[in-house]
Formats: sequence, structure tokens, C-alpha cells
Amino acid sequence: MMFEFATANRIIFGNGTLNKVGEIAPGFGKRALVIGGSGSVPMVDLLGILEQKAIKYNIFRVGKEPDVPTIIAGLDLARSFECEFVIAYGGGSVIDSSKAIAALMTNPGKLMDYLEVIGQGQKIPKQAAPMIALPTTAGTGAEVTRNAVISSPEHHIKVSMRSPKMIPTVAIVDPELTITMPPSVTASTGMDALTQVIESYTSQKANPLTDLIAREGIQCGARSLLAAYQDGEDINAREDMALTSLFGGLALANAGLGAVHGFAGPIGGMFNAPHGEVCASLLPHVIKANAQKIGQLDGMDALIDRYQEIAVLLTGDPQATIQDGVVWISELAKNLKIPGLREMGITKDDFPRIIEKSKAASSMKKNPVELDETILEAILNDAY
Repeated sequence: MMFEFATANRIIFGNGTLNKVGEIAPGFGKRALVIGGSGSVPMVDLLGILEQKAIKYNIFRVGKEPDVPTIIAGLDLARSFECEFVIAYGGGSVIDSSKAIAALMTNPGKLMDYLEVIGQGQKIPKQAAPMIALPTTAGTGAEVTRNAVISSPEHHIKVSMRSPKMIPTVAIVDPELTITMPPSVTASTGMDALTQVIESYTSQKANPLTDLIAREGIQCGARSLLAAYQDGEDINAREDMALTSLFGGLALANAGLGAVHGFAGPIGGMFNAPHGEVCASLLPHVIKANAQKIGQLDGMDALIDRYQEIAVLLTGDPQATIQDGVVWISELAKNLKIPGLREMGITKDDFPRIIEKSKAASSMKKNPVELDETILEAILNDAY
């Protein structure tokens, strides 16, 4: 057996850990590009810390999922302000934007030189600029992953810029920063986090270290996502979901994902559908399809056992079957008011194009078994 595990140089977890920025930031320089979201999450405490430490900053806002023009605009601002490091304060879109901008700050060439699929997909030669990642949502785990998902309006697709050199220098995960998330965002991001720990646990590249992390993440998410949705100020539930997200990022960065995310990337690039909602609508049907295909193959008992263990972890019932787990996820999505693919504006006429793009996705290639076009179409139909 051989595996590799790469993550942030430092991970700090706990309520109130935002204050650690004051200790860490001065070591990275005197000029920071602070990247935030649309403004719904207050930034006053963070900016106060920077001002107290005499760190000059310029704020760049990412109001939607990152796309090629957004990254170029952020890089231009960083260069014009002569920024030495980056602080990401927001959800997955903000952190992904920050990782891409930080990488381009220290590397030659243009964004398209490094983008997969639509660009040159070149390796990133130099370490990205120092970066502090402060997630304000609990979903993507982007604070500890090595890629940035970027959409191209021109190509109608989401693609990645990917390298271990892009992993944030420091990840500060403060569950208190997630309290301001509205219920709909809690639901969407939480289902993304839960999907990631489940898919990492069954990925072709799963290893003993990611297994431990993913298993714990499944338990945390299963017991607390609905509670966080129903009461956003339940700090214990928020802590659990912050852990689920962090563990999902750690696991996926080192083990990969599966067919849910193989579908979700292309769908997100083609339609205005929140990533977590797409994952939630597909997850039970992908698990069902994977289990059925695995059951037809010889020598796959250990993988079937994994899916049964996931059902036990989700339901808390030691006798739970894989089907029980599928039903549990479907019921959770219903309680979280997650829409189906139809409500996202997707039609069955779109299925062939979705399938064609999904087959090329890196996550699809890490699915535990290969799914042919007939099975992929059946999954989309079941999620419709």
C-alpha cells in the first residue's frame, strides 16, 4: 500500500479562533488582499484585527461562484496594490477564488495556462503567495484542498486549477463564523459536506488515513445537519458541521470523490443551481446505483460493507441496510427543502449533454465502479 497526504501547513479549529489572525498575519507581510463574499457576513472584526497590527489591506468581493473574469480582476487588484499575501473570508467560492489568485500572484503566465480541460493544464511551478483561509460556511472544506473550481461563461463548464502548492498556508476554522448562515445556505453547504465525506470513503483512492477522517465526518454531519438547519445558533451543531466540512476537505484532497461530484461540476457550469443542492438531489441515487453495480461484480464484498457501514453511521441503527441509508438521505433532503433537478431548471433534453461532460470529470473517474451511460441516465431520471 502507498498513499500521500497533503494539507495546510497549519489548521486551527475552535470557537473564537478568528483572533489568531492577529498572531499569524504579520508574519506574511504588511499588505493583504482580503477576499470576501457579497457582504452578508460582517468583516468588521477581521478588519479591526488587521488595523490593530498595522496591516494595510484592500478588499475584493466575490459575489457569486468564481469565474475566469473574477479571478483576473482579483489578480489585477492584488498586483496593483502590491499585496504580499491573501486572506480569504467567506464560503467555498471566496476561498477557491483566493487560492487561484494567490497562485497567480507568484507564478508566471495566465490563468488559462493552468486550468484543466479548457486551458493548458500546466503544472504550477512555484508556491502560491501566503494565504489565510477563514471559512464562514460549512460545506466545501476548501480551506484545506489543493484545487480551485472556476467556471468559464464562454465554455459553460466548471473546471479546476489544481496543485498541492495551492493549499492555503493556514486554515482557521471558527464555527462561530458560520452562525450567520441562513437556513437555505446551511442546508446546501451541509449536504455538500456530507456528500464529500461519503464519496471520499468509497473513492477508488481512499486510504487508511482518509477513512478515519471521512468516517468521523459522516457521523458529525448525520447527527447535526438538520439541527443546524432548524436552529442556526445551536453552536454544538455548528461545530459538528464545521468539522464535517473540514474533514470533507481533508479527505477529498487526498482520496478524491465520485459520481455525485462528477455530475455536479458540469451541472453547475450549465445551470444556475447551488452546488450543494445538486449534490443532495443526486447522492441517494448514486449510492443506490453504485451498490447495485458492485453487487453484480466478484470480489467487491469489502466495498459493499463500506456502503452498509455508511448506512449504519447515518441512521445510528447497527442493523441498517444500504437501502435504509438511501432512504435516510432522501428524507433528510426533503426535510431540508432541497429541490430536485426539475426544479433547478434542468430538462430531460439536457441529460445527454450532462452525461457527456460528466464522463470527462476527474471525480467520475474516482467513482468506486465505472458507470455506463445507461446507469448515468437512470441516476438523472431518479433525481428528476
